[in-house]
Amino acid sequence: MADINAIADQIQGLTLLEAAQLVKLLEEKLGVSAAAAAPVAVAGSGGGAAAAAPAAEEKTEFSVILTAAGANKINVIKAVREVTSLGLKEAKDLVDGAPKAVKEGVSKDEAAAIQKKFVDVGATVEVK
Repeated sequence: MADINAIADQIQGLTLLEAAQLVKLLEEKLGVSAAAAAPVAVAGSGGGAAAAAPAAEEKTEFSVILTAAGANKINVIKAVREVTSLGLKEAKDLVDGAPKAVKEGVSKDEAAAIQKKFVDVGATVEVK
């Protein structure tokens, strides 16, 4: 069990780029596709709207998604670097490739703080 916790801690410390590379590597090694698993999960949760409503109320993890960089792209890149542990090139690629997730699985308060930081520099973000 300690090994599983150590692995979970290592995965949480990954940057978005490293996480994407990990997903690709696991897909190749295990012969599966993360995209194919999503429709199965949706089809399997056919319990109706009543079952989905409580899940929406109990949401504790949020994703901050950069939808548009705005006019001041350099400051947005700086903000991405502050919020994540991405390097300059990775942060620039993330901003250029908007809409993209900046940070995933964060608390509501942290998501609000990140959103404010990006709005202050002129970017458009969405919290999901």
